[in-house]
Amino acid sequence: MRRLTAAWPPAANQCHRCKTGHVHRPRLPYPCPGNITCSAGYRCGGGCCCSSDWLTVFVRKVGTAAMPEINTQDLDEQQVQLLKEMCIVIDENDNRIGADTKQNCHLNENIEKGLLHRAFSVFLFNMDNKLLLQQRSDAKITFPDCFTNTCCSHPLSTPLELEENDAIGVRRAAQRRLKAELGIPLEQVTPEDMSYLTRIHYKAQSNGIWGEHEIDYILFVQKTVMLNPDPNEIKSYCYVTQEELRELLEKASQGEVKITPWFRLIAETFLFKWWDNLDNLKRFVDHDKIHRM
Repeated sequence: MRRLTAAWPPAANQCHRCKTGHVHRPRLPYPCPGNITCSAGYRCGGGCCCSSDWLTVFVRKVGTAAMPEINTQDLDEQQVQLLKEMCIVIDENDNRIGADTKQNCHLNENIEKGLLHRAFSVFLFNMDNKLLLQQRSDAKITFPDCFTNTCCSHPLSTPLELEENDAIGVRRAAQRRLKAELGIPLEQVTPEDMSYLTRIHYKAQSNGIWGEHEIDYILFVQKTVMLNPDPNEIKSYCYVTQEELRELLEKASQGEVKITPWFRLIAETFLFKWWDNLDNLKRFVDHDKIHRM
């Protein structure tokens, strides 16, 4: 977020309620969608007010006029309500630049313009070194019926989950979603129990309308937990050995089952070597690099 660095009103060649015509040079990593509000409270009607140094810029949904028209009537009501949550919008270096709704962050139309948000993937192992997988419910808007890692979701644009020191906000969000999806009591997996390893950047379409474009924080935890999954979130779940996961991945390659694209990418590149070293994960910690997948 950029702070006010010059006085109001702007010079004649600058934006004033977007009525002037200077060249739009967006500071966001995607074209201005016409729903930007500046520090003076003016809404950008075409793009120019988000290009000046004297503005504090943040992304928010001001109305529906500039946003893609999406019919959600045929979608699950509970999942549609979650589309109103505010995700953390970032640039390609994971610098926070604003916030936008979960709906807007997952529309392919916006993703193709560069809209990128922060996310996380939890890999939870039991004391027998088996990995907990879930199969996403048929109600999910993106990647329904797909097998994936223990929990995948987004930190929200709230004070506790925006905190970035040692990814504490992301780890708090992971604790929240482990409870919401799998029913794991909050005290059984705390943010301190999670090891933040690294980040991956990937993009994938779920269908012609919805998709993902995330910088994904990889979180590992090994605990004994109680499970009480929400059927609106999870269709099935199971603990698997390495060999059982390899068999699942092979079935997915043959089209017999579906897996999420981020889980496939992680499994094909990093997962098994991390899995072999659950007692020595510190050697794999890399908070500086973002792996572009």
